[in-house]
Amino acid sequence: MTTALFLRRLHLYLGLCLLPWLLMYGVSSLPFAHNEYFNRRDAANGQPLWVARSERPFSAAVPTDAAALREFGRGVLREVGLEAPNLDAYRANPNTVYVIAYSFLKTVRVTYAVDRQKLIVEDRRFRFDQFLTGMHGRGGFGQDGWLAKSWGIVVDLACLGMIVWIATGYYMWWGIPGHRRWGWVAILGGVATFAVFTLRL
Repeated sequence: MTTALFLRRLHLYLGLCLLPWLLMYGVSSLPFAHNEYFNRRDAANGQPLWVARSERPFSAAVPTDAAALREFGRGVLREVGLEAPNLDAYRANPNTVYVIAYSFLKTVRVTYAVDRQKLIVEDRRFRFDQFLTGMHGRGGFGQDGWLAKSWGIVVDLACLGMIVWIATGYYMWWGIPGHRRWGWVAILGGVATFAVFTLRL
């Protein structure tokens, strides 16, 4: 097998393998850009994003260290009967701590109102746009469990695959002399557009 044939095959099968990832990142960019549309639609229909589930008294000292705050958040979840491998905990202000337990399909927010010494549990209503943006924005290795870390590894591999896919596409384009002129037009047009937005926004 020649190098050219190998790279053509690699480009073909990489494109097929990356199809769901490219589709997900492409489609999920739309709700990122038009988030206000979905929020206005909910407001017009009188649909709240968060639905209250329960409240209960609670009192505890809130740590300042980020790692300790995460463990504090895990304890808050246990206090309301929740176990979640994926969670975020942050202090929005001196009187408010948010603990978010989430998956792609479901999100629960527990608010610790420090001044009122109360835990407020709310469920987020499922919205398909937020399902997509959740997949788009999720990455890294900050969560517990092998499945969450596997997602981060696969995202890394998908990004590497996209770079190789682009490189093999350029190789194949350069190997067809009759198409080089229009190829340069496409490349320079893309670079110019990207440069204008990068420098002006």
